[in-house]
Amino acid sequence: MKITNVKVDMFNWKTEAWKTGVGTTFGDTRQLGIVTVETDEGVSGNAFLGSSRMGADHFVKGMMEFIKPIVMGRNPQDIGAIWWEMWKMNRSVSTYIIGAIDICLWDINGKIAGQPIHRLLGTCKESVPVYGSTAYHETTEEYAEEAIRFKEMGWQAHKIHPHGDPQMDIKISQAVREAVGPDMKLMLDSMWAYKYADALRVGRAIEELDFYWYEDPLVEEDIYNYVKLNQKLDIPIMSTEYAPGHFYGMTPWITQYATAILRSDVAVTGGITPLVRLCHMAEGFNMMCEIHHGGNSLNNVANLHVTMAVPNCEFYEFFPCTGANVYGLVTDIEFDENGMVHAPT
Repeated sequence: MKITNVKVDMFNWKTEAWKTGVGTTFGDTRQLGIVTVETDEGVSGNAFLGSSRMGADHFVKGMMEFIKPIVMGRNPQDIGAIWWEMWKMNRSVSTYIIGAIDICLWDINGKIAGQPIHRLLGTCKESVPVYGSTAYHETTEEYAEEAIRFKEMGWQAHKIHPHGDPQMDIKISQAVREAVGPDMKLMLDSMWAYKYADALRVGRAIEELDFYWYEDPLVEEDIYNYVKLNQKLDIPIMSTEYAPGHFYGMTPWITQYATAILRSDVAVTGGITPLVRLCHMAEGFNMMCEIHHGGNSLNNVANLHVTMAVPNCEFYEFFPCTGANVYGLVTDIEFDENGMVHAPT
């Protein structure tokens, strides 16, 4: 079997507009790309390219110029070798491009085997709890009301994207904890908003509120202060899907004790292949590796396959922008009355 073509079909994709407290905007109208890797035996693989933050039009030229020549004529079952050749182009193309091709290759191999991808990777579990990942809200009351809605749906965990102002973020965290009570697991994702002193202050406050993890309080380049913060706080710190060097840059986060939990997804890491490797690397240190939202629905399906194939990812992340979660799927990712998501079949 040989790869005979790589193509991207582009179209407009309109999703709900939303933003975070640190100014990142998502949604409205973006370009989404359907990536197709074709073979001489008629089996093809697909992935989506682009997210509700950045459309596929930013990536297609690099895919065609740098990545397509690498994969043409290759056996799509040689995933490891192909991924390494693509990774050599990481200074010229985004990991989103490498990830999309890698997902296509895994899709082809799943079709050849007649099995879901998590079976090929080695299924570890059949379900995990989902957590709602908030949008930006103006008031503490809105944050609290949203958390209550998810709790009433049966969800067991909830993550807050706050304002990026330490004092306000503590108030938001207090309001949400008071609203949902002591049993719901709460997480805070500060999205790299703080300097060290403020990060420490917020961390101590949410420790008192029994939060489950503290995500990305500092910028990803500040590993020095992450080490200090991790030493000072008892709450597990989780960082970061944007580590410089991606998969290959995660090692110092472990060896320097800069984080308690690793973080990544198929888009920012460059596909299923390196994401599984990262999870297993974390597993070797008895660490969790929580998988980040993939930015579009097919990336999220790929994330879900990896989640079910590794023992050290506890949750599945769901964003409020529904288009990024369910758009264009034959079978939507659904959650049961207990807030669980189940393995694809």
